[in-house]
Amino acid sequence: MATAPTVRKIINDPVYGFITIDHPLVLELISHPYYQRLRNIHQMAFAHLVYPGAMHSRLHHSLGAYHLMGIALSELKSKGVSITAEEELGAKLAILLHDAGHGPFSHALEKVLIPGLHHETLSLLIMEHLNEHFKGQLSTAIAIFKGQYPKPFLHQLISGQLDVDRMDYLNRDSFFTGVAEGVIGYDRILKMLAVKEGQLMVEEKAIFSIEKFLISRRLMYWQVYLHKTVVSAEMSVVLIFKRVLQLLQQGTVLSAASSDLDFFLQDREAGATIKQHLDRFCRLDDHDVMTSIKNWCYHPDKVLSTLCRLVTERKLLKIRFLKEPVDPDRLAIWRKEVAHRLNISEEEASFFVFTGKASNTTYNPKDERIHILFKDGSVKDISEVDNALIHYGSSLAFGEISKEYICYPEESKI
Repeated sequence: MATAPTVRKIINDPVYGFITIDHPLVLELISHPYYQRLRNIHQMAFAHLVYPGAMHSRLHHSLGAYHLMGIALSELKSKGVSITAEEELGAKLAILLHDAGHGPFSHALEKVLIPGLHHETLSLLIMEHLNEHFKGQLSTAIAIFKGQYPKPFLHQLISGQLDVDRMDYLNRDSFFTGVAEGVIGYDRILKMLAVKEGQLMVEEKAIFSIEKFLISRRLMYWQVYLHKTVVSAEMSVVLIFKRVLQLLQQGTVLSAASSDLDFFLQDREAGATIKQHLDRFCRLDDHDVMTSIKNWCYHPDKVLSTLCRLVTERKLLKIRFLKEPVDPDRLAIWRKEVAHRLNISEEEASFFVFTGKASNTTYNPKDERIHILFKDGSVKDISEVDNALIHYGSSLAFGEISKEYICYPEESKI
């Protein structure tokens, strides 16, 4: 009997070159509509309003993470770590689908469209649904994704301080934004990965590469992900949907550009029965949101239409980072001024003058740890390594760094 031809497809990736797909199940999953929708979800939400090149998608990122997972597993196997073919496939499938649960514009609208549901929960539901469709072939991937597989390092490669998810998004996002500070030595880190007692570690020769990785991550957050214009745009879109929900609750006639987005806006309890609506959710992407926002530019509600035009025309609210929270009395005065100028109520003015807080933690060993494996077999957290930049008491590493901000119309004197 003739053997079935080997499946081998290559994808030309601008960051890594050729990515090889060499398993029929992986190819089938990539071709599935639940996965293909990731083409239409921006990896970096509204960062392209600041960095025009940041137009890459969640699909690009997941393929890149899949590629790095393959390299990581090959390196570990070459060092004698026992990884079966089933485990290797499972880890690759898990990372390929780790972002399948992202909705339109990813994190920006995660808490708005379907409140109470984290994207990882949705990713797991999608993986379980696909597992039924593919007759149990994703069972190992699901166990690894959930952290329930007896080899913890496989889960740590998907979700941890040194996971291939972070390695790809830092490398890819810096590539597409042109922000050189985000470039990391991912290839050296992958070469230095090791496993001891089932835990993922890094050989001591990679200490400085790890420090560069952590510092690059911090710089990318403040220079790109939490760039003030990006924050302004994302908050404006959040407030657009807050206003939409407010109007719907008041009985105002309003519809989105697609029946699927309409469904989740009209039925606020849909999250409780999301398993029944996975098909609807997996038809949602950035196009549903942006087309709706374009349509709402002409809605008779002044607050909604004005917010929508600010986003579509990129005439965004000004934003200023502050050292201290805004005094409530001064905030009330500014809102009163905007209400008078726009001929809206002071309550409605809160959609145009508002405060918030942006925060980021580079590394906190209380949550997750990066273990350094020394030649003598000893293990230390990177924060405990002598002469390291990342150590206890270092402002580069520990504690949450937060910045208060205020958003307001350009014409306002704030």
